[in-house]
Amino acid sequence: MNNIIYTYNNQVYANITNRCNCRCTFCIRNNMEGVGTANSLWLASEPTIEEIKEAIDRFDFRPYSELIYCGFGEPTCALENLVDSARYVKVHNDISIRLNTNGLGNLYYNKNIVPILGEVIDTISISLNAPDEARYNEVTRPFHSEAFAYLLKFASECKEYIQTVKLTVVDVLSPEDIDASRLIADSIDIPLRIRKYSA
Repeated sequence: MNNIIYTYNNQVYANITNRCNCRCTFCIRNNMEGVGTANSLWLASEPTIEEIKEAIDRFDFRPYSELIYCGFGEPTCALENLVDSARYVKVHNDISIRLNTNGLGNLYYNKNIVPILGEVIDTISISLNAPDEARYNEVTRPFHSEAFAYLLKFASECKEYIQTVKLTVVDVLSPEDIDASRLIADSIDIPLRIRKYSA
């Protein structure tokens, strides 16, 4: 097993970058080195597409129905490798692709990356994290002060190109904040999933 492709709770994940454009207060990489079968998800260097493909080739995907791009970084920060490797997986395996993302890709690149993602991503899970901009900036600490509005716009645009779109919050939020987050999700007609926090 390597720290690019790893498994956790009977699911398989791709960890393709450690770069991130947020500094979430609850990020698991603040508390642990690895997850599941990866003793460490810290990458010695940014993987090349060749290294990612080699890791894919070494892994037996047959027991799994879905590959999830999620690791110790924001996958869209390595957009070209994300798209190229997801396309490679689909060519060689009968498996769907999910992207777990902070939803700031359009803001990060100053362009709409959703159509590109739509070519290879079947499900996208976008971290809402908070019910309003002030709280979002407090807990997510994004690279841009107006990130919350861009996240919501990104999520809405995903509905046009990606089959399944979800917003998520972590269960450390208060019931009131979860209810408020659900109202936001409802306002843009996207389901909200409550994720269990792993410390």
